[in-house]
Amino acid sequence: MPRLAKRAATVLIGAAAALLFFMASPASAATFLTHAQATSQLSASGITWSSSGGCSDRNNPTCTSFTDVRQVTISGIKTLRSSSGCALNVTGGTETGHAGGTYSHWNGYKLDVSKYACIGSYIKANFTYVGYISGWGYQYRSGAGNLYTDEGNHWDILYYNCGGC
Repeated sequence: MPRLAKRAATVLIGAAAALLFFMASPASAATFLTHAQATSQLSASGITWSSSGGCSDRNNPTCTSFTDVRQVTISGIKTLRSSSGCALNVTGGTETGHAGGTYSHWNGYKLDVSKYACIGSYIKANFTYVGYISGWGYQYRSGAGNLYTDEGNHWDILYYNCGGC
């Protein structure tokens, strides 16, 4: 009887482990936000946003939308705001009209911010200069690996992670 009980316990434990494995979400699954969730977090951190069209429609390139932005991206811009002490104004989010690709605006990885002197000085003083990326601009990499590209009239920021949040 003890041998049978041992086998039954092994089968039950194996079945429970398999069930947990298949039902659990992956630890690295991204969290995507609604426009309202993202703007609430930005406002609470003192970060502003604007659009040339005065709108937030994700399918309109003149709008600034945060629909389906990644939580890591919003956490990253909040980290930049708190560590730099600079005013930040987001001018580009997940709306259509940006370049495509895996690590794109549309996929929630990138934000554009106004090119204020304070944030430019902070990026240049604290991040590593990568070089000039033809067709894009001057690029800097943070210690966390995020990329900050001076595209002439704004900073294009690619958040792989939240930058130490």
